[in-house]
Amino acid sequence: MMRDAALRDFSQILGLEVLVTCDHRLKVPANAQQVVMVDLDQDVWALWEACIAGVDGVLLIAPETDGVLEKLTALAERLGKTVLGSSASAIKLAGDKWSSFESFISHDIPTLPTYLAKSLPNSMTGAYVVKPRDGAGCDGMAYFDDLTLLRSWIERREDTHIVQAYQKGVAASFSMLCREGKGYLLSANIQRIRILGQCISYHGGITNGMAQYASEFTVLAQKIAQSMPGLAGYVGVDLIVDAEQCFVLEVNPRLTTSYVTLHEACGSNPAQMLLDLFYNETFVMPAINHHKVEFSLDSSASLTN
Repeated sequence: MMRDAALRDFSQILGLEVLVTCDHRLKVPANAQQVVMVDLDQDVWALWEACIAGVDGVLLIAPETDGVLEKLTALAERLGKTVLGSSASAIKLAGDKWSSFESFISHDIPTLPTYLAKSLPNSMTGAYVVKPRDGAGCDGMAYFDDLTLLRSWIERREDTHIVQAYQKGVAASFSMLCREGKGYLLSANIQRIRILGQCISYHGGITNGMAQYASEFTVLAQKIAQSMPGLAGYVGVDLIVDAEQCFVLEVNPRLTTSYVTLHEACGSNPAQMLLDLFYNETFVMPAINHHKVEFSLDSSASLTN
């Protein structure tokens, strides 16, 4: 969904030729002049390197998991290409949830009590969420209100997970553009998160469903942009909003699912904004709308309000 939304947006900009890679088991995407299909027996990293070497700029849609996004970015940087996103060093920081937590604390960004799984305090009470240090989405996450079960569950994950205090409130996110320490808010979103037993899952949300918090999110966007040198392009930030308090959970240095409806929600082409951000000497944020647009990962549908 993110790939197709990005292809749609870039296809509306005159003078661009877009190349995209695609798993051969999937439907060939529209809105690209060149589609390179990837077979299972191919060396995908060699193929990606060849594709990146032949273009001017690169938009990478990949998870932080196992350092994939960082590795792809480092490859594009080594080839001297313009990456329409964060630097490899910024991705390394933002992609590690423990390092991000330490950065939040040192830059006075409100967050939740967080611990390395191998260094839990003895005085823990209440409920907690366990997540991989380098995870994307809700993969590998679990909820516990029984501390005995929590400690048992993380025994085999002590080197890979963090434990974060569970905070009641609205699961939210915001989308922003950033570069050279400046942040520009694009949308303020509601996330649909379900917790069933220990299982945590993400099902979509409402882009601009939290538009009333635009001022607070703008302040946080600027703080985050300043706190992580090299953070650039489209960035998504997950947080919890409770009784006028905002708690930042993590920074996603890449496209997020909120991008799928962003063009419709803000009434302006975010791909054009990305190009202006990286290729213009001075970036001027255009006037944007704040329409509410609902999207679901269950039905891949969207509804404008």
